[in-house]
This record gives sequence, structure tokens and C-alpha cells, in this order.
Amino acid sequence: MHQIRVALRKKGVVLMGKNTMVRRALRSIIADYPQLERLLPHVRGNIGFVFTNSDLSEIREIITANKVAAPARAGALAPRDVHVPAGNTGMEPGKTSFFQALGVPTKIARGTIEIVSDVKVVVAGTRVGPSEAALLNMLNISPFTYGMSVVQIYDQGNVFTPDVLDVSTDELVSRFLTGITTVAAISLALNYPTIVSVTHSLVNTYKNLLAIAIETNYTFEGAEKVISQR
Repeated sequence: MHQIRVALRKKGVVLMGKNTMVRRALRSIIADYPQLERLLPHVRGNIGFVFTNSDLSEIREIITANKVAAPARAGALAPRDVHVPAGNTGMEPGKTSFFQALGVPTKIARGTIEIVSDVKVVVAGTRVGPSEAALLNMLNISPFTYGMSVVQIYDQGNVFTPDVLDVSTDELVSRFLTGITTVAAISLALNYPTIVSVTHSLVNTYKNLLAIAIETNYTFEGAEKVISQR
């Protein structure tokens, strides 16, 4: 939390508090700011608020980048697979039976226990067992990290999930242009003029005039060049 607060200086403010007090504070101002009611369903669990006027993608990156290593604890839910790498452990041979009980292949090298090959000891989505936690702690392996994650974003009265921030400007422009093309095609098919189709209608009409001028030898200023190139 301290790292995040320092990283957000002059960019954002972190506010933590009891959910009951936060909901009470929101309800007290909903009459003046009714859009804030959309936040109430999300005030549950271990959450806090980050207030900012900066770029939301940048703020999210700062928040998620600040993490600390954490040891495996028995009973904790593993967020990812954990492997024990091959190599010398520096432990005395008397603890070989402990490795064997966990199915970790070892050998004695220079009077110490050496792990022969990499072994997956914890599977993502499962609970960490007491033996696996003890082994990882003995090897000074801290496989997990703790930090804050962004779960919801509130902006100008709208609440949305953070994956919206992954949409790039190029993708937005591409989708916008695709929408314009679709509207123009429908408008032209229905002969219903719209802002996006009127340019196409004018160009198509001008082409028809040129075609008539070519067939009838009736010339006008815009058609002279076309007729002369026949």
C-alpha cells in the first residue's frame, strides 16, 4: 500500500475505509449526485478507492505493477502453478525423506541434497498443502505476490470493467469506421440520405451524368475532359 501511495503522488489518491461507512457516505450524497448510486453494488469485499484525473490506463498500470513477493501458506488458493527448480538445495542428506514424500527426485551431491529435475508442486486453482508450503519455505521460494488489482472503473457516471482500457485507439477508430461504412451502405440501399451517405450519393449521381454526357455527346464543363479522352 505504501509503494502504491508513493507511486501515485500528484497523480491519484488512495482511500481505504470500512464498507459500511463508505456505503453510508455514498447514500448521504445520492440525492445531490444520483449517478453515484451505481457504485453501491461494488462496495463489498476488500476494496478501496483511487481518485484521479490522470489517464486511467496509466493509473491502472501503476497500481498493478506494485506487488510484493509472498510465501506459500498452507490452505491458500494458488493463483498459478508453482515449480521447484532443479539444483543444489544446500540441505543436509537427513531431509531426503521429506523430498521423497513429495515426489521430488533428488540425489546427494557433495554432501548436500540436489534436486534432479524441475517439479510442479502446486497446481493453479488448488489449495496449497502443508507439506508443499513447508517445502517451499525451506527452499526460500516465495512463489506468490500480493498487491492491488483494479476491479471496476467509474468515469462520468458510468461504471465498467477495466478490460475496456485494453481497447486501443486504433481499434476504436477501426470499429467507428466500420460502423460508418455499414450505415452508408444501408442508407444507399434504402435511398435514404444521411450524413455518411450523401457524399456517395453525389459521386454516384455525378457518374451517371458523365455516362449520359458520353452517350449523348452533350457536354458540360465537368464532362469535357472525360469526353475528350474517349
